[in-house]
Amino acid sequence: MCGIAGAFGVDAVDHWRIETTLGSLSRRGPDANGWHKEILGNTIATLLHTRLAIIDLDPRANQPLIRDGLALVFNGEIYNYLEIGAELRARGHKLTTASDTEVLLEAYRAWGLRCLDKLEGMWAFALLDAKTGKLILCRDRFGEKPLFYMKRNGTLYFASECKALAALSGQPLAVNERHICRFLANGFRSLFKGGDCFYRDVKELPAATVMVLSERREPQVQRYWNLSWRETAIDPEQAVQGVRERLSRAMSLRLRADVPVAFCLSGGVDSTTLAAIAARDVGAKLHAFSVIDGDDRYDESENVAATVATLGCDHFTVRTSTEGFFDRMADLVTYHDAPVPTISYYLHSFLSDAIAARGYKVAISGTGADELFTGYYDHYAFWLSERAGQADIKARLAEWRTTYGKWVNNPLLQDPLVFHHNPDFRDHLYQNRDLFNSFLVDPIAEEFEEEHYSDNLLRNRMLNELHHEVVPVILRADDANSMRVSVENRSPYLDRELAEFAFSLPSDILIRDGLAKWPLRQAAMGLLPDGVRLDSRKRGFNASIDSLVDRTDHTTRERLLSDSPIFRIVRRDAVEEFLSEDMTDNSFSKFLFSFVSAKLFLETNARPGVATATERGIVGAHS
Repeated sequence: MCGIAGAFGVDAVDHWRIETTLGSLSRRGPDANGWHKEILGNTIATLLHTRLAIIDLDPRANQPLIRDGLALVFNGEIYNYLEIGAELRARGHKLTTASDTEVLLEAYRAWGLRCLDKLEGMWAFALLDAKTGKLILCRDRFGEKPLFYMKRNGTLYFASECKALAALSGQPLAVNERHICRFLANGFRSLFKGGDCFYRDVKELPAATVMVLSERREPQVQRYWNLSWRETAIDPEQAVQGVRERLSRAMSLRLRADVPVAFCLSGGVDSTTLAAIAARDVGAKLHAFSVIDGDDRYDESENVAATVATLGCDHFTVRTSTEGFFDRMADLVTYHDAPVPTISYYLHSFLSDAIAARGYKVAISGTGADELFTGYYDHYAFWLSERAGQADIKARLAEWRTTYGKWVNNPLLQDPLVFHHNPDFRDHLYQNRDLFNSFLVDPIAEEFEEEHYSDNLLRNRMLNELHHEVVPVILRADDANSMRVSVENRSPYLDRELAEFAFSLPSDILIRDGLAKWPLRQAAMGLLPDGVRLDSRKRGFNASIDSLVDRTDHTTRERLLSDSPIFRIVRRDAVEEFLSEDMTDNSFSKFLFSFVSAKLFLETNARPGVATATERGIVGAHS
């Protein structure tokens, strides 16, 4: 896990900007840094790297890695580097390090871009091929590692963080206020739908995409992998065995590290199954960290304690705190180069801090399980609606009422056949959008839309969440929170073989006996206590805004309503009235958190007389 940046074009990036950019990425890579510049005709290519050493800690594995006409800067991990390395040696390639970086470079030399089909991992890399005069930018299949870019004055700049783009180009970035409006009105699910970023003219290379740059041609962009639903005939027992085998392999690969590894442990079946498989199948000694919130709605301490007792792991409990909320949020939005998208990621930052403070450099999390195996309350309703005409629908509705149906608080989802009555209904995803949109000075005219991947309602919804609405938000926030404290985050569920297998399973296998995620729960049989494995209630890392902000406190209200650039786009009178509302409705709590997050982000980027987040990237190394 590292930080990368670079430029390709007419700009001969000076030494001051190079050093400043490396400084702006120092949290991503505190262990080493370096850069490489090469002239290709009329084009200048500049590559920068800061290293967080995870595999092959020797300086020989530092980057840029330059060899025989190829130069590489790489952020992430190629988990199956040992297997690919063995294949390369059999072909006559000489590997002089024990790093996955060298394996990636030699894999490209051996197979060109076809090497991407062999890789299992997470990555954002820039590879300069001097012989062809091309620079290749690439992101992993799910977009676990970020890669931003922008074009200015004949040069394309790219970086792991927006602040590094500003530092390398020597120009501050302008906030995209329209994207702020989109976030406030529609919520986090809207953030990755249109390709916009929180800074104008900045784009993010899409997941599973390659961009090829050359002197005489416009950038060539192409996808190299797609995930789609292709149902295959399989019996339930084979499905469970297939999930267990693939998850065990994914877990084994992601435990490869030359530094200590920690587990993020909630009370749900996703993270607990990962921990159990790591302990029982792989034989790992577990070091687990959990966030515990005092709100009963989100308290998972009973399930966590049962898992810890069963697995016998070292366990560290992290307690959230309301003290210093605004200062902590300001620090987070500055590092994220964006508003923190949800309360969950304010809480998650405590977890990342605790993991780093105890000397761990890698953290394992359960991102992606919900989108592979049906983890949300509306998934069950989509599934039921597709079966509304079947003879056993009454029995299936009865199962829902005694399991998932007991926990559904959203009034828009309390009819389990809501999507049978109206297959296009999605109001629960942009809940209270019209109200929040009315708070804006210039309301946005963007209704909910989703991409069409399948005629199957459930699978289409899951693929939209995986590609556009949920997983990209989680991965961005996970990455920012972890990198802020120099920790690498790994997500075993986002494994190619596991994902493709999950999206080949018949929908009937996903939900059975009143339980969603049925194949995952069955794969964990014998590994976890049944009280954890069969718990149908979804809590996750969450909290009410009232556990973080005292709206009755005069000083707090003054701070929330104080002069700010946010009031160029949000009506102050509407917010003042909203502060007295009952926050029991979860969407209200989410909006107030989003408002605070956006307010601090805009103040960080536009406060008169104070360096903006991107300007700090420009001047930080020399201030």
